[in-house]
Amino acid sequence: MVKNKEELSFEEAMERLEEIVEKLEEGEVPLEKALQYYQRGMELSKHCHDTLNKAENQLTKMITDEGEKTFEVKEEE
Repeated sequence: MVKNKEELSFEEAMERLEEIVEKLEEGEVPLEKALQYYQRGMELSKHCHDTLNKAENQLTKMITDEGEKTFEVKEEE
């Protein structure tokens, strides 16, 4: 059964996106199929991006509700 993007968890969407990228990188996909993969990949990418933004907003709100006024993400070196 194929889940639509709203039903996919972030991890499931990332896994499917990685599968699509691998297929496209192989270069053995007919043009029509490659376009379908690309379109689905863009949908999954947007779903992941939206999910991350939602999580970031929730974290920011939790921190703000706890009295913190700024939220800084430290980059790993």
